[in-house]
Amino acid sequence: MTTPFGSYELTRFPEDPRDRLRAWDAADEYLLQHLDSGTGERGPVDLAAAGQITVLGDRWGALTTALAAYRPTQITDSSLSRSATAANLDRAGIGTSKATVTLLTTQDPPPERIDVLLVRVPKSLALLEDQLYRLAPHVHAGTVVIGAGMVKEIHTSTLRLFEKILGPTKTSLAEKKARLIFCTPNAQGAARPAGPGPWPVTYTVDQDGGSAAGLTAVNHAGIFCADRLDVGTRFFLQNIPTNTDGARVVDLGCGNGLVGTAVAVADPDAEVVFTDESYQAVASAQATYRANVREGRRTAEFHVGDGVAMLSPASVDLVLCNPPFHSHQATTDATALRMFAQSRKALRPRGELWVVANRHMGYHTHLRRLFGNSEVVASEPKFVVLRAVKQERPRPM
Repeated sequence: MTTPFGSYELTRFPEDPRDRLRAWDAADEYLLQHLDSGTGERGPVDLAAAGQITVLGDRWGALTTALAAYRPTQITDSSLSRSATAANLDRAGIGTSKATVTLLTTQDPPPERIDVLLVRVPKSLALLEDQLYRLAPHVHAGTVVIGAGMVKEIHTSTLRLFEKILGPTKTSLAEKKARLIFCTPNAQGAARPAGPGPWPVTYTVDQDGGSAAGLTAVNHAGIFCADRLDVGTRFFLQNIPTNTDGARVVDLGCGNGLVGTAVAVADPDAEVVFTDESYQAVASAQATYRANVREGRRTAEFHVGDGVAMLSPASVDLVLCNPPFHSHQATTDATALRMFAQSRKALRPRGELWVVANRHMGYHTHLRRLFGNSEVVASEPKFVVLRAVKQERPRPM
């Protein structure tokens, strides 16, 4: 990536030489160009004299790496984005010491004072809302606020959020299908919504929710289908095994944790592990678990990271997975296939991977190639539940 601040070799995370998706896009380039030279009625930003710079939602660390000389603070919901940022900074010879870049999550307290706020508009409008509410008390009337995204990512509702929570907002002309958002914050506290934002939200699963019926779901912002049970998870909960007999069970890509919590409620002896790459998701899973599981049962584990890569090989009995098929705006099966391969490694011999997915994804073919077997447990017009069993003898990879 070539920018006014230098040229950088950037990769996504986990690194995959077969991945054709770049670690930056035209919105990153547009924002960096504007910071250096300004566009239209807006002049360049004097970053050297600007004070505290916060970068919210940087996809793979492109903005943070390019601006590292100005000691920015990055805030992200994605542990994969955080890992990509650290790797890209190391590749650029920068590192992440306190003297250079600070990496925070969406669950961490933000910087006390923010003088420049750069926002990569996320796919989730709810996550944007939540983070703007969290950051608003730390923004002042002189803060430079600039958002960036592809044209298809910026809607009227996006601009309304900036306007409602921070202050008057307008957009730039489009360049290479990217657009900038310029927001002028109101004076501290003036004309801003009082109190915290509306997140997290809570609902009770209805009687059609399978093994989760009657449970309380707690959702922080950014969780898919946050105000109700989505149809894929509902179908999964209607078909997952509940007689786990004290097994070690992983809720992989746990989201709000309803699947793993349903197992924990049904089998008090089960050792349940929740894992997701989203900090918001794991916080939701912890809250859902606490809301439903009585004290004194076996303690659950909660991990933020790359699938089950942090677990020891051959250490779990059952993996339950509702894999995503998007990476930001791109449609891809790469994340799901990595989850399946990691699961096979983490499972004990005769351990099982259960997957719910849109029928058209064709995951049965991948599972059969990886595990040597794949069984349809349940199906309906849109979704299918698949089961694969790890063989006693390792298959050649």
